[in-house]
Amino acid sequence: MTDPAKVRRVAVIGAGTIGASWAAWFLSRGLQVTVWDPAPEGEAFVRRFIANAWPAIQQLGAPCASQDAISFHATPEQAVAGVQFVQESAPERTDAKRALFAQLEAAMAPDTIVASSSSGLMMTDLAQDLRTPGRFAIGHPFNPPHLIPLVEVVGGQDTTPETIDACLAFYRHIGKHPIRLNKEAPGHLANRLQSALWREAVHAVAEGVASVADVDAAVAYGPGLRWALMGPHLTFHLAGGEGGMAHFIDHLGEANEAWWRSLGQPTLTPEVCRAIIDGVAEETKGAPVPALAAQRDALLVALLQIIGTRRPAQ
Repeated sequence: MTDPAKVRRVAVIGAGTIGASWAAWFLSRGLQVTVWDPAPEGEAFVRRFIANAWPAIQQLGAPCASQDAISFHATPEQAVAGVQFVQESAPERTDAKRALFAQLEAAMAPDTIVASSSSGLMMTDLAQDLRTPGRFAIGHPFNPPHLIPLVEVVGGQDTTPETIDACLAFYRHIGKHPIRLNKEAPGHLANRLQSALWREAVHAVAEGVASVADVDAAVAYGPGLRWALMGPHLTFHLAGGEGGMAHFIDHLGEANEAWWRSLGQPTLTPEVCRAIIDGVAEETKGAPVPALAAQRDALLVALLQIIGTRRPAQ
């Protein structure tokens, strides 16, 4: 791939919620965006999503070039013709992505990079049948990509270091906060972290420790506020006072080990699922998902404006 500052044309392959969100962000950074999605109403959905996302993007101070710098194509091969970077966001199925990658590989320019939005699949598995696997990597965003800065970048066993560096540079250039994963793991990193927390949240509900609403409140009005500002290691470093992490481990390390040993191993039985579903319904008081998502996005914008994590284009 060329210098990220020279990337002008990006393809979005697979334009459901994640792909459409990527398209909105790419457009806001002044890029030309080509899109392919097999859904009959795909173009209408993407245009509607972008129009709805645009006010929030403007609030974040993005350049906001034009919503019209986008084109829709009948095949993935047409969509990747002449682009410098491809963001793939097709369904989370290994067989589907392998077949799609083969199509893209045959149609792309030799130096075009493909980054997959896969939330948990590993690139070594996805790229095993490719002729040029070195230019395929994971570029996993967090939902919604047009608001959340994080992108996890990790390669497969055949991904070249140059591809990883190029992905990191490109994402930084368009205002994201990419992180480099040194090795593959199912679910990558951030999903594993939040899954670990949810496991204990499910266990707490299943064991009757607290209601669904109170488990959520324990996070949202407690550690979640700190986690919006810093990660768990830095949080505990500050918890150690002037002695920092060393003091924290010395005084609370043993207690944490004991808590680890007592953590639950819940199973999503029908009864547990019912308790969680009913608990969420009670917590939300029947509010529809779109309304809850809109409230979440408005709060995310306000939070991002306060903490200023967006990186301006270099």
